[in-house]
Amino acid sequence: MPLLRYISIVAGLLVTVAAAAAQTPANPPKATAKEAPKETSKETSKPKAPAAKQPTATPKAAATPRPAPSPTPSPSPSAAFDDPNVDLVYGAYQRGLYKTAFDLATTRAQFNADPKAMTMLGELYANALGIKRDYAKAAEWYQRAADAGDREGMFALAMMRLSGRGGTTNREQAVKLLASAAKLGNPKAAYNLALLYLDGQTLPQDVKRAAELLRIAADEGNPEAQYALATFYKEGTGVPKDLDKSVRLLQAASLADNVDAEVEYAIALYNGSGTPKNQPAAIALLRKAARQNSPIAQNRLARVLVSGQGASMDKIEGLKWHIVAKTAGKGDPELDEVLANLSPEDRARAQEAARKWIGTGTK
Repeated sequence: MPLLRYISIVAGLLVTVAAAAAQTPANPPKATAKEAPKETSKETSKPKAPAAKQPTATPKAAATPRPAPSPTPSPSPSAAFDDPNVDLVYGAYQRGLYKTAFDLATTRAQFNADPKAMTMLGELYANALGIKRDYAKAAEWYQRAADAGDREGMFALAMMRLSGRGGTTNREQAVKLLASAAKLGNPKAAYNLALLYLDGQTLPQDVKRAAELLRIAADEGNPEAQYALATFYKEGTGVPKDLDKSVRLLQAASLADNVDAEVEYAIALYNGSGTPKNQPAAIALLRKAARQNSPIAQNRLARVLVSGQGASMDKIEGLKWHIVAKTAGKGDPELDEVLANLSPEDRARAQEAARKWIGTGTK
């Protein structure tokens, strides 16, 4: 993909990421040495990696590179609290006992100067969990955690500074915080810092440095970074072109349920590009991504089913997905023609199936 297209996509991503981050809990605070380890946690809407070029051959296409769900309250957390190996603050947070988490974290932050507890207080204030939302107080607690060396607090405060929540926008401070958090091994910080290097507004544009940061985040298992770096290797952006590495990264990101990676990996499997050809596996991935409302996957699945290339021909099902994809802005004149040539009865069946999907999001 031309570099300019990367830049335009990333510029929009930065706004989305910054706006969303202050309302999205970061990974749960990790235990300090004094504590037992704790659990850790174009055409899509979440923070995404730069999109790749979209081929046009059948079924060649590219995809465009989630806040974690709130923990569900448990009716009986006492068993976990009786276990000395379970952190009480995060144990309460996991179970949705946010007021308890707030009280415990407050005590630990104030009397033990625990940076993890400080970060937890920032999360609770930022997301109105157990306490009224207060971005200023969230930023204050994140700042105290960051000053004490907590990488999660650094990352959360950086995203607030990018969005302007809890104070004025301060991109320079955000960059410093992201760099510090990335150095301490926070993959989300490395990923977002890479986006800033791609954007070229807050920092001088440097695709090689962006690639280095994406590699750090990808190695830590960040699926967005894996997808972005896969695109870099595919296009030779900031790294030597390497289709094998690109496909391996796509596979890793798709296993982590990155929808765009699922689509790209499915295309690679279908065509045997950088990996042995496996059309049944490719079509299964296209179906999965289509059901996750990827218009590109819906369009490519429609082409496969209508043509019968690699799967049993099913024009009704295929054109259902075509209509769904077209509703989402992914038109296809060739499939329009196939739909127009159906019998009135079959066309009505395809349209009804599409209406059912659009209305319910399920079959």
